[in-house]
Amino acid sequence: MRVDCRHPANADLCERLERIAELLEAQDASPFRVAAYRGAAATLGGLEDPVADRFEQGGVEALEALPRIGRGIASLLREYLRSGHISLLDRLTGHVAAEDVLATIPGLGPTLARRVHEELGVDTLEQLECACADGRLAGLQGFGARRVEAIAAAVGARLGRRSPRGARPSVAALLDVDRGYRDGVRHGRLPRIAPRRFNPQGRAWLPVLHTQREGWELTALFSNTARAHRLGRTHDWVVIYGDRDGQHDQCTVVSEPRGASTHRIVRGRELETREAG
Repeated sequence: MRVDCRHPANADLCERLERIAELLEAQDASPFRVAAYRGAAATLGGLEDPVADRFEQGGVEALEALPRIGRGIASLLREYLRSGHISLLDRLTGHVAAEDVLATIPGLGPTLARRVHEELGVDTLEQLECACADGRLAGLQGFGARRVEAIAAAVGARLGRRSPRGARPSVAALLDVDRGYRDGVRHGRLPRIAPRRFNPQGRAWLPVLHTQREGWELTALFSNTARAHRLGRTHDWVVIYGDRDGQHDQCTVVSEPRGASTHRIVRGRELETREAG
């Protein structure tokens, strides 16, 4: 279904919301989540003024005041209106890279972000924060004390907006999603998407799972990063993205040898994982 927009300035955003709904539906997401994005597209399509004007005048609260626009979708609209970009759409189409996320931090351009990802194995902002704190980032050439301090401050500020302390999916929930994802892969139950990166044939090989836990909308996919490919971990590392009421989270679940057996660990939350197990 396509939405006719009364104001042309809203057309691109309406189309993107409709595209999100279509992709979620094709990937077996909750019908309620699909309907939420279609409802939001219909709301914006019915506006007779640019939604950007409303955001400029009243901030995210003006977006939430619109019919069928909850806090989560309002946060997505804010992302688009500030950057012209919707990270959720990238995830749904398989166009996502750890270094792209890292490069959004001031002091890290694409080249340095790629080095941090490749040399330190940093995939998320949480892991970047740890690398700042434990001295690993300072150990890389080109990262002096001032740069590391500035990056640490920027990451802390970003994480404070994204996922306030305590407002994260529990490790138990993440491990449960990881089990469900890998079980779905083994039994061929999950839809597959064709990632744009490292996929010259355009093959639909990447399984995707959309689910809910603890009020979070969670999406799980195998890691499709350069490092995962180089280390042969594209079918072991599972990246889980979370969205709840405008908050965002991301983690990677990996296998960790422990004695004669192997356990699944949430990277960056190892202590919590061991306590949960």
